[in-house]
Amino acid sequence: MSAGSLDQNAGVVASDLQVPDSMRAWVLGDPEQLTLIEKPVPVPGKAEALVRIDAVAICATDLEVISYGTPAIFEGGAPFNKSFTPGHEYMGTIAALGPGVDEFRIGQRVTVEIHAGCGQCKRCRAGMYTSCHNYGDQSKGHRANGFTTNGGFAEYAVNHINTMIAVPDEMSDEEATLVVTAGTSMYGLTELGGLVAGESVVVIGPGPIGLLAVAVAKALGASPVILVGTRDNRLEIGQKLGADITLNAKTEDVVARVMEITGKGADYVVDAAGTGETVNQAVHMTNRGGKVCLAAFPKNAVEFDIGYLAVNNIYLYGIRGEGKSATHRAMAFMAEKRFDASLVHTHTFPLEDLPEALRHARERVDDAIKVVVSMRQGREAAQAAE
Repeated sequence: MSAGSLDQNAGVVASDLQVPDSMRAWVLGDPEQLTLIEKPVPVPGKAEALVRIDAVAICATDLEVISYGTPAIFEGGAPFNKSFTPGHEYMGTIAALGPGVDEFRIGQRVTVEIHAGCGQCKRCRAGMYTSCHNYGDQSKGHRANGFTTNGGFAEYAVNHINTMIAVPDEMSDEEATLVVTAGTSMYGLTELGGLVAGESVVVIGPGPIGLLAVAVAKALGASPVILVGTRDNRLEIGQKLGADITLNAKTEDVVARVMEITGKGADYVVDAAGTGETVNQAVHMTNRGGKVCLAAFPKNAVEFDIGYLAVNNIYLYGIRGEGKSATHRAMAFMAEKRFDASLVHTHTFPLEDLPEALRHARERVDDAIKVVVSMRQGREAAQAAE
């Protein structure tokens, strides 16, 4: 592809970011069958930009998509078609702009949200685009990159301008891939009320979302912030991110300890583990009139003490992804160094080593938390070899 025109009717390419006709991309055939192929570089349309991907983080949901197909909660996806590219937590550099796009510039670094709602339904109009009523319907304008449309385990991807957030020059690629994770944590706390300064917050589950929920809660002024987990090394990271108190569920009665620490229970509890046990722990450690946020997807139906929840006027919330522009607020905190999200980044691999990166994430090799695939490193290595 010549510099200067990707498609005269669709977008313009910067001469110093020459966009090729084809790109490397991993595609998903049958379950667990990923293949690195050459496929055409997508062309941005109206209100879209072409992002040259610099880095993409691996999420637990990516592992589910690769193993089982798009979960039922993400309706509209059809990954087992031998051309679908998964991956949704990516960042990169704008390489081309669709017609009329002037909100961003070519060469600008951006990180992306997953969801672009249809913009027409009741939920989208209320800012709840991750709960779009037209989820999966591309004809209505909905996109969920890595779930219902092609994602980030590739060298280029097209994104709607509503899903892009500018990345500060001083922020690393790896840290920028974590903005959407922090945004999911921010969304959970937003739905619980947003104003948590001086309120007690418990986070159950020190995975990426749970650890960054600790960081966001502390940045919002919550006190105390209590982290519950089963691995001491994860709890130590939680302390670095702002947890005032950490509790190991293997050695302590965490419900009793939360009651002891807070007096009558926590004001807010975020369950980022998503098991029957943790849902019940969350309900029973919340004070009367308090709020519980379910920030994880249980694999199976769970039983919990709904009577206790009802009698004690406890509010139960579920969140889906990074809605209500929470990612922008998370980026503001990260840009201001209110917390160091890079503490949850543990491993980096080049694009061609995606299968090994996925193994590290799935099997938690060397206690992997966030595994990142870096395209920039591969490009720089190739340039150095020329």
